[in-house]
Amino acid sequence: MKRTAFVTLMLGGLIVLSTTQSCHKNDSTPPATLTLYDSLGGTTMVADPANAGAMIEKGRLGIRSVVDSTIFVIAGDAAINGHFSVLLSEVGMGNLSGFQALSKKLTDFFAVATGAKNYSYTGLSMTAAHDPAQNSRMKNKASNADFDAFLADLVKGAQKNNLPDYLITRVGAVTNTVRTPVVQM
Repeated sequence: MKRTAFVTLMLGGLIVLSTTQSCHKNDSTPPATLTLYDSLGGTTMVADPANAGAMIEKGRLGIRSVVDSTIFVIAGDAAINGHFSVLLSEVGMGNLSGFQALSKKLTDFFAVATGAKNYSYTGLSMTAAHDPAQNSRMKNKASNADFDAFLADLVKGAQKNNLPDYLITRVGAVTNTVRTPVVQM
C-alpha cells in the first residue's frame, strides 16, 4: 500500500513538474522554479568531504550523498540486493572499486537528469545497464516490483540526507522516467 501511494505521489509530482516546465515558455519573465540540480545545491563550490583539499559543486555533493546512502540501503534490502551480488561480494572482500564506479555513474546520471550543465553521463544505456546479458555485474532482470523497491530505497537514502519531501518527490519523478528501460521482465 505504501509503495502504491508513493508511486502515485511521484507520478503526480512528475505531472506537476512537466506542467510547470511547459507553462510560460513564451513569457519574458524567468521561471519561478529552479532546476532540480539547483534546488539540490547547484554550482556553488564547497569542500568535498571525501577528497581532502578538493572542491565539488554543492548539487553534485548532495546527489552523491543520496546515491551512496541509497546504495547502502539497497545492500540491506533482501527484496532487491540479489541483483547486486557481484558488488556486494566485492565490498564484502574490501574491494570498493565497484562501489566507487557505481556511485560515480549514478551521480553523473542524476546530475545530468536533474539539470547539471558541468557533467555528462557516459555509462551504459539504462537498458544495457540493467540487462545481465549486456552487463555482467547485474544478476537478474528487474521487474516493476523491483523498481518500486528501488524507489522506496531511494526515498530512505534521501531521507538519511535530510532531503525535504518536495525534493524527494522530484527526485522520484526523475527516477521514474527510466522505469521502462530498466524493467525488462
